[in-house]
Amino acid sequence: MGRARRPRPPHVPLRSASLTRTEGEWVVRTVPGSAASDRSYRCPGCDQLIPGTAPHVVVWPAGEYGSVDDRRHWHATCWAARDRRGPGRRRH
Repeated sequence: MGRARRPRPPHVPLRSASLTRTEGEWVVRTVPGSAASDRSYRCPGCDQLIPGTAPHVVVWPAGEYGSVDDRRHWHATCWAARDRRGPGRRRH
């Protein structure tokens, strides 16, 4: 017998995204640079611009209350360090 497959996470439409996962209270979607848009975003972790063509993650609250307006684009490293850094803190 084969291994049981894990259920797929619920689909939330987002253009050009590749991998979606749940991290606690958050849905996190990885966006590769090759699939990103030409729009820039401001990372809430470091307050720096993310060129739309750069790889990054898009994060929003999990559950029925998350909406398109709740999505935030983060540098993947800023998202990974969010517990140690806090929003908007820059490293010097």
